[in-house]
Amino acid sequence: MSRLSFLRRGFRARPVVLFLLVLSAAFARLLPHPPNFTPIGAMALFGGALFCSRKAAWLVPLAAMFVSDLVLFLWHGWPLGWMTLVIYACILGSVEIGRRMGPAKGLWSVVFASFLSALLFFVVTNFAVWLGSTFYPKTLLGLWECYLAALPFFGNTLGAYALYGLALFGGFSLLEGRVRALSPSKI
Repeated sequence: MSRLSFLRRGFRARPVVLFLLVLSAAFARLLPHPPNFTPIGAMALFGGALFCSRKAAWLVPLAAMFVSDLVLFLWHGWPLGWMTLVIYACILGSVEIGRRMGPAKGLWSVVFASFLSALLFFVVTNFAVWLGSTFYPKTLLGLWECYLAALPFFGNTLGAYALYGLALFGGFSLLEGRVRALSPSKI
């Protein structure tokens, strides 16, 4: 029996490899990192772009994020509150941006989608911080101060999207070119 005979019997390698890449990206956030320099956004963008099924594109990144959140909560007491829901909404936004990338997932497509996803995360999460904070006054000036204070974190977010996005998309593209079993399927 050939080592690859399981591929001929209906095993679909693409969804498994995509799932493992998304899961490894989610668990990479458990490693020490600068603030906001995690693969989470790039992971969601990648899942949205490459899972053929909308359900898989949404559920796999959310499930991976949820599992890594639970680990952070259990190990470090990481808070799971209303901001977690805001972050999950941003993840779903990144998944949808990935789904709209279309079939061309070249360098500039990934760069543009990464920038757009990072900007979405920055705008939405910092608006939520301003809204839920007693530190910033509920005025346009208070909102401006909140966004201004978050700019250094935005640099880290952009860097993470760039690094992890190019690693995920580029790495999978290299694998896809070498392993025919990774061609698109229905999952």
